[in-house]
Amino acid sequence: MDTSTLPLRDQLHPAIRSLADAIEACWHRHFDLSPYPLPAELGYVEGRLEGEKLTIENRCYQTPQFRKLHLELAKVGTNLDILHCVMFPRPDYALPMFGTDLVGGRGQISAAIADLSPTSPTRTLPAGYQSALSQLPAPTFSQPRDLPPWGDIFSSFCLFIRPADATEEAVFVDRVSAFLDIHCQQAIATRPTPEQTPEILAGQHNYCTKQQQNDKTRRVLEKAFGKEWADHYMTTVLFDLVEQVET
Repeated sequence: MDTSTLPLRDQLHPAIRSLADAIEACWHRHFDLSPYPLPAELGYVEGRLEGEKLTIENRCYQTPQFRKLHLELAKVGTNLDILHCVMFPRPDYALPMFGTDLVGGRGQISAAIADLSPTSPTRTLPAGYQSALSQLPAPTFSQPRDLPPWGDIFSSFCLFIRPADATEEAVFVDRVSAFLDIHCQQAIATRPTPEQTPEILAGQHNYCTKQQQNDKTRRVLEKAFGKEWADHYMTTVLFDLVEQVET
């Protein structure tokens, strides 16, 4: 069957489709979403990578607690399927950074990571998060993976694995959904603290700066679109930095 005419999501690995659906369902369940003003030319992008078609689709929203909820889906021929998601809290909300990535190709997920990463000066999650996350049942995966050298931004609850089969993929998706439910509930219960904005921004800057060191992502974008475009995309769409609170 020729799948090239299907919507991008329907062309991707089943675990990626499942996680994308779960993420958006959670967002709609907890929040009244508003559109996020992503540059029009970056919402849907096509290019070529080593002779293969590269397609990127971005969906972005905002809420009173989050300045940007970003879900990216991407596909490179039959070799690479990607899901990337980050929730960026507003600078006056002392919330961790939720992020998750699924990377696969040729029917196999090679990397699956999810975390609620602390941004406080003490590098610890708020007490409410620690309590809720500690109550989750501990999942068992057969192939844990090592974090990258810049992975000191992640919490002790970070999950980074290579799923062995469809069962482990489903357990991972369920775990991410649990992280998301906790995050959304805690965010809704959190009040803004403008006096903490400088340290909140410092924590978010550290997170984004470390994530921008992901050489694999940058290499793919540079090969397909060139260095200048890759830099622009990494700093405008994937991990944009806020300098101050709008007044």
